[in-house]
Amino acid sequence: MVMFNPPHPGETLREDVLPALAISVTELARRLGFARETLSRVLHGRAPISPDLAVRLELAGIGTARTWLGVQADYDIWQARHREQPHIERFADIA
Repeated sequence: MVMFNPPHPGETLREDVLPALAISVTELARRLGFARETLSRVLHGRAPISPDLAVRLELAGIGTARTWLGVQADYDIWQARHREQPHIERFADIA
């Protein structure tokens, strides 16, 4: 299903996961073995969820790596489709 302007997955972590776990960004970063500054960039939509972070979230019991990367891909594709693109010439259909 195509979503209109999907949220950055970091927003989901910040607004849904952190409150549900009742922990701070610092505590989540510590438990994931991630730099707090790096995690903060993800939570504020300034950096993507990397495969490494996705696996760490899965190991911590916070969803699956595949789901986190899928949400990131949906976000990235939507953003790319709504940026100005160069003129692309289509290849002729192969009959």
